[in-house]
Amino acid sequence: MSEENRKRPPLGIRVQDHRTVYSGYLKVDRYKLSHEHYQGGWSQVLDREVMHRKEISAVLPYDPNRQEVVLIEQFRIGAWAGSWPHPWLLECVAGVMETGETAGDVAIREAQEEAGCVITELELIGRFFSTPGGSSELINLFCGRTDASAVGGYHGLSEEGENIKAESWPLADALALLEDGNICNAKTLIALQWLALNHGRLRENWRT
Repeated sequence: MSEENRKRPPLGIRVQDHRTVYSGYLKVDRYKLSHEHYQGGWSQVLDREVMHRKEISAVLPYDPNRQEVVLIEQFRIGAWAGSWPHPWLLECVAGVMETGETAGDVAIREAQEEAGCVITELELIGRFFSTPGGSSELINLFCGRTDASAVGGYHGLSEEGENIKAESWPLADALALLEDGNICNAKTLIALQWLALNHGRLRENWRT
């Protein structure tokens, strides 16, 4: 970003109407709004829907001693509805943040619930919107130190309909999943690509 853009105040937004059109497992709001143009003036009135979801915390468990990562596999209805050929996706651990929780708290809790992993250290990879063109979902993504020697089996909360398979992968095999196109969700793509660049440093810092 240029120095000029960093100093420029945010462009304006005018909201003409805002209403909730659906509220269930997800919430959908409809907005009528306009925004300033970079070159001056205002856009036409835009009619847009936004899917609202609570903030997410996600973590890729990594064992620096064994050079392994932990991935989970579970059914994802969005992939199924989008005609993905195999809607049981390989992912890093993730969960919804509730009021009063920190992103780190949720990452540690979800790693235990979804993969049976104890996380002893966390490093923030980044924060990003998953699909900002139509969703407010914000993801806090971490890499977490763990001992993967006993990881495996089936996990999740039955009262939430979860049926999750956890498995440890040699780092080289997990990175090969990227090359083969077997990772098709953003948070896991980003986490594995980040780890490919940073595992040497983490191995030095986290090894016991």
